[in-house]
Amino acid sequence: MFLKFSRAFVRRLGFLCVGVGLIACSQQPITVASKATESGLTDVETEEEVQPAVNEAQASPEAARSARRRIAAAPAVLPTQPLTETILYEFLIAEIAGQRGNIGLSAQAYVDLAKRTRDPRVARRATEIAIFARMGSAAIEAARVWHESDPGSNRALQALIGLLISGSRFDEARPYLKEMLAAEGTEPNESFSQLGRTLANVADKAAGLALLEELAGDYPKLLSARLAVAQAAVAAGDEAIALSEIRRARELRPESEVAVLLEAKVMQRRSNNEALQLLQSYLERFPGSRDVRLNFARALVTEKRFGEARAEFQRLTAAFPDNTEVVYAVALLSLQLNDYALAEANFKRLLDLDFSDHNLVRLYLGQIAEDQKRLTEALNWYKLVERGEQYLNARIRYAQILSRQGQLDAARVWLHSSSVASNAQRVQLVLAEAQLLRDAGQAKPAFDLVGDALDRLPDNPELLYDYAMLAERIERVDLLETSLRKLIVLRPDHAHAYNALGYSLAERNLRLPEARELIEKALKLAPEDAFIADSMGWVLYRQGALNESLQYLRRAFNARQDPEIAAHLAEVLWKKGEHAEAERVLKDASEKNPDNEILSTTAKRLKP
Repeated sequence: MFLKFSRAFVRRLGFLCVGVGLIACSQQPITVASKATESGLTDVETEEEVQPAVNEAQASPEAARSARRRIAAAPAVLPTQPLTETILYEFLIAEIAGQRGNIGLSAQAYVDLAKRTRDPRVARRATEIAIFARMGSAAIEAARVWHESDPGSNRALQALIGLLISGSRFDEARPYLKEMLAAEGTEPNESFSQLGRTLANVADKAAGLALLEELAGDYPKLLSARLAVAQAAVAAGDEAIALSEIRRARELRPESEVAVLLEAKVMQRRSNNEALQLLQSYLERFPGSRDVRLNFARALVTEKRFGEARAEFQRLTAAFPDNTEVVYAVALLSLQLNDYALAEANFKRLLDLDFSDHNLVRLYLGQIAEDQKRLTEALNWYKLVERGEQYLNARIRYAQILSRQGQLDAARVWLHSSSVASNAQRVQLVLAEAQLLRDAGQAKPAFDLVGDALDRLPDNPELLYDYAMLAERIERVDLLETSLRKLIVLRPDHAHAYNALGYSLAERNLRLPEARELIEKALKLAPEDAFIADSMGWVLYRQGALNESLQYLRRAFNARQDPEIAAHLAEVLWKKGEHAEAERVLKDASEKNPDNEILSTTAKRLKP
C-alpha cells in the first residue's frame, strides 16, 4: 500500500533531483528533450517507428548498420507522464534506501520503477545500482529496459551484453552481440578484440568459444575476429581450433605480431624449440619487430641459449635505444642471466629516461647491490624508494640488511618508523619483524609479537599461520594445532595450513592416518608444491611405506634442492640400504648449506 502525499508536501520536496539529473520534481508532466531533438534530428520519432528498426538490426550486419543509423539519428523515446505520488514515493524509497546503505532494496526499487516508467534514465540508474549491489538478474532486467527504451545507446547495449555474458546467458546475448558488432560507428576490430578477452574468461569456456565462432562466421576476412576465436580456443584448451584460426589470421596479414606471438604461445606448450623456430622465421621476414624479438630473446633464455640471448639484447638496444619497454625488458632478462653489469647499466639508464616507475628501478638496483655484497650501496638505493607499491618491500629489505649486520634493534626501529595505510601493510611489517627475531634465534619474542598483532586482527590468515609456526618453535603444539584448524575453517583452500598440521603430526609420529589425510588434501590443492610432496614422503616413511615414500621425496628434491628435503631423502635412502646415495645427497647438500642444523643432525644419526 503506497503512502499518499498531499500536494503541499510534494511542493516542499521540490528540491529532489534523483540520480544523474533523472527527473525535475514538479506537478507538470515529465517531458525531457533528447540531444537528437535539440539537434533537429527527428527521422524516427515514436516507439512504433523505432521497433521495426530494432527488429531489422537482428537480420544481418548490412541491415543492422542501416537500422542503427536511423535509430542513432532519432531521439530517445522518453515517456511523457505525470509525476504521480506513487512514482515519487518509489523514487524516495530507492534513494533513501541507498543513502542508508540498503543497496539491495534501493536496486530493486529502481528496477521496479524502470519497468513502470520505461524511462532510459531511470533504467540506467537502476542498472548501475543493481550492478553495485551484485544483483545480476535485477541488473539484466534493468539493462534490458534501458536498451529497449533507448535502442540507439551503445552504452545501454554494451551493459546488457556484459551482464548476460557474465551470467553465462549466451543464447540471450547472441542477438545483442550481433547488433553491437554491426552497429554504425562501432569498429568491429575493437569489438572482437574486447569480446575475445571477455569470452576467454567465462566459466564455461567451451560455450564461450562456440558463441564466438558463430559471431566470427559473419566476418571471415576480419583479422580480429580470427584472433578472438583463437584466444577463446586457447582458453578452452582446443589447440587445433586455436592454431587453425591463428594461421587463417596470418594468411590475412602475414606481418601481424599479435598472431605470431599467439601462435608461439600455443606451440610453446608442447615445444619451446618449435616456438623459437617460428619466431626466428618471422624475424627473418620482419626484422624490425620489437615485441617478437623481445619474446624471442625470452625464449632463448628459457632454453639456456644465453649467448644468442645476449646477441638479441644488443640488437634490441641498438634498434630501440630510448624505448623504456625495451630497456626494462633487457634489464630484467640480464638479471635473470645473472649478468649484473648489463642489468645494472640498463636499470640506471631507465632513471634517465621517462620510465613510469622509478621506485621499481631503485628497488632492483638495491637488490643487485645486495646480491653483490655492496651493502652500503644497497641501503642507499632502498632508502630512495618513496611511498607507493614498492615502499614496504624496500623498507623490509633495508631492515634485513641492518639485522644481518648485527643491528637488530636499529632494524626494528626502522620498521616501526615505516608509514602504513592499511591493516594488510601493518601485517607485512609485523611478519617481517618476527622473521628478524626468528633469524636472530629469538623465537619467543617473535611469538609474542605475532600474538599481540593477532589479538588486534584475530582472523588474519597470515598472522594465524605464522603464529602456528612460531608456536611449534617454542613447543606449544596445542597452539599450533588450534591456530591451524582455525585457519582451515577461515580459508579451506589454504594448502599450507593442511600441510603444516599434517607434517607436525607426522614429525611427532602422532595420529598418522589423520596426518596423511591432511597432507593429501594439501597435495590436491597444490600438486606441484615441493614442500607438500616432501611432507607426503615423510608421513609415508613414518607409516613404513618406504618405496612410495621415496617416490615423493625424489620428486620433491628434484623440484627444490632444500636442505630439509635432502635430509629426509637421505634418511629414507639409508633406511632402504642405499647408503652410498644417502651419503652423496647429504654431502652435496651440506656443501651448499654448511651451517644447516638438520643436515648435520641427520648425518650424525645415520653415521654416529
